[in-house]
Amino acid sequence: MEKYAVLSDIHSNVFALEAVVADAFSQGVTRLVNLGDILYGPIAPRATFDFLQQQEMLTISGNQDRQIYQSTAAEVAANPTLQFILNDLGQAPLDWMQQLPFDARISEDIYACHGTPEDDLVYLLEDISSGHPRVKTDAEIVAQLKDIHSPIILCGHTHIPRCVRLSTGQTVINPGSVGLQAYLDELPLLHAMQNYTPQASYAVLTRQENHPWEMTFHRVDYDVQAAVQAATANGRKDWAQFLMTGRC
Repeated sequence: MEKYAVLSDIHSNVFALEAVVADAFSQGVTRLVNLGDILYGPIAPRATFDFLQQQEMLTISGNQDRQIYQSTAAEVAANPTLQFILNDLGQAPLDWMQQLPFDARISEDIYACHGTPEDDLVYLLEDISSGHPRVKTDAEIVAQLKDIHSPIILCGHTHIPRCVRLSTGQTVINPGSVGLQAYLDELPLLHAMQNYTPQASYAVLTRQENHPWEMTFHRVDYDVQAAVQAATANGRKDWAQFLMTGRC
């Protein structure tokens, strides 16, 4: 039997990560997959990195992983959260993030990316032109997959758990976010992403021999208050609200 736990968008929330990994192992998973946006956040970047180094996990990069190690001096000076992250991390996590692949073919059946197969800043499944997410049309999603023909497509970035079956027969799965259940973003236009719960999210992919893949979503309680206290201490009351409520 193959059984994968699919995690994404940890965002430095080691408290949620520890609870998710423990829950995944209690489900009998045999492999962990991490879809990126790992250490960016005002919670516990270095502790998150240290915990991940203790796990056997296939990991790809996210857009905010790049944001950390590609940041200019001017960007750092204008972003207190980024200053905290870099001070907390030290050099080893930066070296680790820079060697992470953009995407991965996990198996003959499974392909993984953070955003789309071509751009980690673009949502694969969601259209946010209204300011709130709606699922794109089948044709829009298929067009973004380009030459990716794997039966299972894994993506993250939006923090919203989704399972979408396409006309091609492919299934696109977003496991949601481990570490941040709501956020506001101004790019490409102002929009809100909300899960309406503080619980951490991940997905499990299972296949028995000679059977099709089965997918389940999981919500996990964790020490939200510890994450809230860290975010508040680092001047991010907005993150504290997102963490406590899953709402913007």
